[in-house]
Amino acid sequence: MNREQLEEYSQAWNDHDIDKIMSFMTVDCIFETGGGTEKHGTRHEGADEVRSRFVDVWTDIPNARFENGHHFVDGDRGCSEWTFTGTTGDGTVIEVDGCDLFTFENDKIKLKASFLKNRR
Repeated sequence: MNREQLEEYSQAWNDHDIDKIMSFMTVDCIFETGGGTEKHGTRHEGADEVRSRFVDVWTDIPNARFENGHHFVDGDRGCSEWTFTGTTGDGTVIEVDGCDLFTFENDKIKLKASFLKNRR
């Protein structure tokens, strides 16, 4: 995995292209959300479960986007910093800074751990 591939992955999110997104993920991938009741957020395991959760993001926030992306890779680890924007079905506007920390395996994303700034 390299920086250019992370940029492609991020663009696939903005294009809402689930097939392209999943082409970057391992079959046994893990997604840890930016919130949840566990210390790691909520964990989704396996391509089918991760795919379903990713699609739910666009269902809940149809205009979801990751803006101002900065990406780097160092060996089997990487990071994408971004500003997540969108509007929920009830009209709530979202704008929050965050990052994804990645662990790679065989040039694909094995773990995507999301972190968000908490706005209260």
